[in-house]
Amino acid sequence: MKSISINGHKREGTGKTIAGQLRADGWVPCELYGNAGNTHFNVFINDFKPLVYSPETFRVELDIDGNKTTAVMKEVQFHPLNDEILHVDFHEIDENKQIKLEIPIRFVGVANGVREGGKLVKKLRNLKVKGFPKDMPDALEIDITSLGLGKSVKVKDINPGKLEILNNLSIPVAMVDVPRGLKDKETADAAAAAKK
Repeated sequence: MKSISINGHKREGTGKTIAGQLRADGWVPCELYGNAGNTHFNVFINDFKPLVYSPETFRVELDIDGNKTTAVMKEVQFHPLNDEILHVDFHEIDENKQIKLEIPIRFVGVANGVREGGKLVKKLRNLKVKGFPKDMPDALEIDITSLGLGKSVKVKDINPGKLEILNNLSIPVAMVDVPRGLKDKETADAAAAAKK
């Protein structure tokens, strides 16, 4: 799992008025859920761009007024109309305790079904996993080379290494859709074969 550094400033007050003023000044109210209690702090909004607007999951090295903590971002609240970041929650990492994270899926190869004219349809972009921080990868790779027309790869087909996948194992992760033109051709070929 890649690391990213974020600097924050502790805040004493909470509430909508203070949060609104912080946002107006270009800051995002945040909360760190730590082993020794919770910490309210704020981070300059531009510092979140590489963390929030990325498909990857990061180990976050938080520096809050000189107090350093390793954490993961657990939840981001966005404004419903303009997608402005309203609030971010972090959870402190304990290397000896398992954590739950959303890990992105990385597809490897070109599916055989795509080479035959099909279209790859990605059903899931992330998987929820449980494991120790040291075992968390940047992404879970899935080789789709052997995926044929009309076939799918399911959660149960993924090798998570030392991690436990928490998603339903029967859910499809990706499939190769058969285009209408190919379906019509298959139907016509089947009908012709039946007449022989």
